[in-house]
Amino acid sequence: MVARRNKPKPPLVKHRFSGADSRKPKPPPATKQPFSGVESHKPKTSPATKQKFPGVESHKPKTPPGKQRFSGAESRKPKTPPATKQKFSSLERSALYARREAANILRTVLRGDAERRAVASIKSLVLSPSVRNKRGTFALVCETLKYLTVIKDVLEIANVLNSKWKRQEPLVFIVCYDILFGKDTPSIGDAEKFLMRHKDALLSGLATLLVRKKVESVDQLLGSKLTGHLKPRYVRVNTLKMDVDSAVQELEKHYTVQKDETIPDLLVLPPGSDLHAHRLVANGRIFLQGKASSMVAAALQPEAGWVVLDACSAPGNKTIHLAALMEGQGKIIACELNEERVKRLEHTIKLSGASNIEVCHGDFLGLNPKDPSFAKIRAILLDPSCSGSGTITDRLDHLLPSHSEDNNMNYDSMRLHKLAVFQKKALAHALSCKFIYLSHVS
Repeated sequence: MVARRNKPKPPLVKHRFSGADSRKPKPPPATKQPFSGVESHKPKTSPATKQKFPGVESHKPKTPPGKQRFSGAESRKPKTPPATKQKFSSLERSALYARREAANILRTVLRGDAERRAVASIKSLVLSPSVRNKRGTFALVCETLKYLTVIKDVLEIANVLNSKWKRQEPLVFIVCYDILFGKDTPSIGDAEKFLMRHKDALLSGLATLLVRKKVESVDQLLGSKLTGHLKPRYVRVNTLKMDVDSAVQELEKHYTVQKDETIPDLLVLPPGSDLHAHRLVANGRIFLQGKASSMVAAALQPEAGWVVLDACSAPGNKTIHLAALMEGQGKIIACELNEERVKRLEHTIKLSGASNIEVCHGDFLGLNPKDPSFAKIRAILLDPSCSGSGTITDRLDHLLPSHSEDNNMNYDSMRLHKLAVFQKKALAHALSCKFIYLSHVS
């Protein structure tokens, strides 16, 4: 009986794949039933390797980078590719930058002229290190100022400016000059494109202005502004970096050069000599400085080792001349009140290579003569602001709106009075300082 009871146990082994256990074979034998019942649904969720072309994967051929350059959203890219930027020539880009640089300088000049408080002359602004195309920018600013009254009248007659461009008048003036009187027609830039669309209106406005003024040409409208004054070009050699004979030898390669009879380090070149882009100017070996300006430090005749106070130093040409005459020895205290002019002063000092100059950002009139820090000062160079009547042509002030015939007399009277008051205060303050030497040149 025991043996018979044990005999039914082996069939249990045969039933390991039956009943509930019969469910186990379904997942493993994928090879036996690839297209059967449940397995037929697997292609919808199977790995992408099994369905390279059917179903969802059939969309892939539409999205490869190489095939979709001209389809869908990618078709918009040709509107702003790098190739469009390369269509402009280097001359066009240079002209575009020059107009922007000229507009920035013109804005500064016109604001200073309106407030009767110029930060610097046009030449000084153009020589700023931020201006790349100095020659082109200088010419564009000067020519625009020369034709400024005509340009303003033409814009008023044409009446083409909206509120946006009225806020950018300096740039509009520059572009209008190029359109009406320049040699090249501007082709790139938002302001240029806007004004070129109204070119016919501008030309019509110019013709109307000539009729109103009863003249036949624009030259007759400008009158005295076309009159040129031929004066020699003076350059001062920075003896901190270069001796005079070497400078003469270098400049004689392109210009006729003579040594000034009064000031040893001053050279005289023919009128109209343009050295703004010359490498000797760029590296600070020579400075474009007039004869009157060069006489100031020479008149003081400072000695090496002195401590000198430059009361009104910016833009710094006289200050660095002092440093050269002192052979880089001693100490120069350079005072300047205006913050923008201080920046120009610091740039001039850096360019000259002078190492014995200390910039004092403050009012000379506020300095205490009894301050112990000034006890060792041997001389004061006082060159206060003046009318500049002898340098109007050099500074190009005759091109500014304030120097028109209608208001020039009233402007000069007010300005001269203010300058006289300041000069008197500055001189009195300098004389109150008990120094051994005092040079006052005005």
